[in-house]
Amino acid sequence: MYVRPARRIAAVLAAAALVVPTTATAAPTTSTKQPVVPKLNWGSCGSAPELKPFQCATVEVPTDYDHPRGPTTTIALTRLPASDPAHRIGTLFTNPGGPGGPGVDFIQQVAQIAYTPQVRAQFDILGFDPRGVGKSDPATCYRTEAEEQKVLASQPAFPVTHAEERAYTTWGIKVGLHCTAFAGDKLAHMSTANVARDMDLLRQAVGDDKLSYVGYSYGTYLGATYAKLFPTRVRALVLDGTLSPTGYSGSDGDRRPFGVRVAQGDGAAATFAQFKAECRKAGPDRCSLAKLGDPSTVIEKLFKRLKTHPVVVTLPDGTTTTVTYQVAVVVGFQHMYDPAGWPELADLYSQLAAPAKRSKVPAALAEWTKHREVYPSLAQAMQPCIETAKAGRPLAYPEYADAADKTGPHFGRFRAWISQPCESMPVKDTDAFKGPWPNEVKAPVLVIGTRYDPATPYQATRPYADLFPAARMLTVEGYGHTTLFKSNCADARITTYLTTLQAPADGSTCQQDRKPFDPIPAGKKLVQGAVVQ
Repeated sequence: MYVRPARRIAAVLAAAALVVPTTATAAPTTSTKQPVVPKLNWGSCGSAPELKPFQCATVEVPTDYDHPRGPTTTIALTRLPASDPAHRIGTLFTNPGGPGGPGVDFIQQVAQIAYTPQVRAQFDILGFDPRGVGKSDPATCYRTEAEEQKVLASQPAFPVTHAEERAYTTWGIKVGLHCTAFAGDKLAHMSTANVARDMDLLRQAVGDDKLSYVGYSYGTYLGATYAKLFPTRVRALVLDGTLSPTGYSGSDGDRRPFGVRVAQGDGAAATFAQFKAECRKAGPDRCSLAKLGDPSTVIEKLFKRLKTHPVVVTLPDGTTTTVTYQVAVVVGFQHMYDPAGWPELADLYSQLAAPAKRSKVPAALAEWTKHREVYPSLAQAMQPCIETAKAGRPLAYPEYADAADKTGPHFGRFRAWISQPCESMPVKDTDAFKGPWPNEVKAPVLVIGTRYDPATPYQATRPYADLFPAARMLTVEGYGHTTLFKSNCADARITTYLTTLQAPADGSTCQQDRKPFDPIPAGKKLVQGAVVQ
């Protein structure tokens, strides 16, 4: 659920974190001592020209808030200073999703184009790597990156045959135990509640009385958690691509795997159906897949063939990669996040379906091989393993996957398996917060859902909004995960809300700026999915 700055989402196992242990409802810290507010010493982020507009810092926060004056962990952060200091409102905190999304890279790559000039003028825009992630004392499951990559490459993204299911289950148990051995001490303090506590310390460190925050995907779960722990310290919350708190945590008693509980398979399948429908409407002139016939028929035949006859493709560097059924599904899932990439996906499927016509490496496949691993380590994506409810039946995943595949063809099976390694992890963070989720934030909160979202399905948006007494729900009529780079209308509503605290009417709607297969106007180009000069 990590919102990738580079337009493409995760892949294989690290593509979305997973799930496991549970405790009772809330687990507040017990110490009467208050943690020390860190002092920020902003400095250079490096010599690269693209980093010149940004400032960077690191601070120490309590590893365990039950012992706030005890051992500490390092948090790395960056900010884009407000361009109009005279009219500065404060600091805008952000989280790009995940769990495990590095907030420093996110801000340094997208802040100058993701936020409107007015927001950039009146806010310092801040991103931080949550504890255990990126540059913040990163958790790792293996001694070296090469060793971890070898382990990840030893299994398909998800199993299909009975033999693959048995092998994957054994592999998942080993991975879970290995992560426990190498990263258990860090994972035991990586709950979202502790990230929220870190964010509140950072809020104090930048001198803001109340928090202004934009959270995407998993970042909406962080926002909901902060609102529960610090309801009187909220100035503004923009919660875009809502992750159901009850579904994520399992606090409603649902003990299906995490990927099933949050309905990602269903959301992805529904969005994939729109991909095929929009391709059909665009026709062969704008969607290459439509040249081969009805896109649904072509894709189903292709997927069926790939299960027994994978395709070997030569990459630009001369190496080869094998496109299996699983790869075709995972790449499809990634591309559902951003409709700007749908033409590339259509090119990939059409060239795989008609290999004799393949003249070059499909852009979607080249992008996938380049960005297969989103996180520096698998451990950094395993936050749900220590704070959410596990299924408790590690050998029953084939059953869960079969059921999920019926309601969300292809993608349901993929998402059902993502939490399997968590089943063998005994580590949990006893300071995690798991509900109840209705909160007491009195300020208006802006909750945004995209009609066809593969990772945080639209159906969760209204129930999420109903957790807040004064929520205003905004629907973006379109496709993809979150509104980033997709709707000028939504950007304007967010800007007005953040700068004036005037939220749109509950039930408002916005349109996306362009259809997925619309041609790019002459003299313009796509940058992060947005059409620019």
